[in-house]
Amino acid sequence: MTESVSDEKVASGWRGTLARLWPGMLTCAVIALAASFIADHYGGPVLLYALLFGMVLHFMSEEGPARPGIDFVARTVLRVGVALLGARITIEQVTALGFGTILLVVAAVVLTIGFGFLMARALRLSTDLGMLSGGATAICGVSAAMALAAVMPRSHDNERNLIATVVGVAALSTVAMILYPVLVSLLALTNAQAGIFLGATIHDVAQVVGAGYMISPETGEASTVVKLMRVALLVPAVFAFGLFYRTRAQQVSVQRPPLLPAFLLAFVALVIFNSTGLIPVRLAEACSEVSRWCLIAAIAALGLKTALKELVKFGWRPVILMVSETLFIALIVLSVILATAA
Repeated sequence: MTESVSDEKVASGWRGTLARLWPGMLTCAVIALAASFIADHYGGPVLLYALLFGMVLHFMSEEGPARPGIDFVARTVLRVGVALLGARITIEQVTALGFGTILLVVAAVVLTIGFGFLMARALRLSTDLGMLSGGATAICGVSAAMALAAVMPRSHDNERNLIATVVGVAALSTVAMILYPVLVSLLALTNAQAGIFLGATIHDVAQVVGAGYMISPETGEASTVVKLMRVALLVPAVFAFGLFYRTRAQQVSVQRPPLLPAFLLAFVALVIFNSTGLIPVRLAEACSEVSRWCLIAAIAALGLKTALKELVKFGWRPVILMVSETLFIALIVLSVILATAA
């Protein structure tokens, strides 16, 4: 009898949670499907479409039945999507790049985040925005921005910072995908050099793959592997951000974010399992596809939570910040490639 009552309470609890979340989750899913349809048929960055469609429907997140589900997708589904990125990476892929390329990528990531911090101060912007946009530019674009934001203090300002970063890196990544192959041709880089340059400088994975295969299959493969190396650096970057913000929170006596969030541990576990062959190829591909849809839905939720009037308040300085970060990492990588080729 007691067990029956307990089971009924559990079932009731699940039904209640689902009833509370499904309107918002369904809204995000519909936006994700619409964004994916537009991107597949007309081209362009699917994440940017999802963000913009969400922003148009912002009124749905203010008050009403959709709000709890939108918050759930923006936080929990986002973390699931980031964690599943680990199924795309193996340790063998990273080590195959060679010590020189690994050192170049690591140095470019660290220097770009530092540059973002300093440039934000010079522009009289929040250093949180500088670190977030620098990390997104340096690592893997929108996915990195959302993962890094997950260990930053939750506040209205940081939500606006995340939106500005997502819009900026999505747009700049698309521009880079178009312009960088032209630059590679003008400089007459080899397939290997072009792969390193594209993989180490373009923000989002999809744009790296697109730009690489525009040049040749060899460049596409090389750029994808280099890009996955940058994605792998998400682990130490999130850890460093978490440590930094925990220390700062302790100094000002506010709630500290977790040092090792669960989604980061899941990411690492998937990389290890994938490296040892415990994840079949089809399952890894399935995880990658689920990750993609989770991130599209999470971006849609982020857009739903954002009012256009809040974004307009940023002005022109964040644009200068993110353009300068994009040019900074490109110049570092290109300088090293040309110097070693001479």
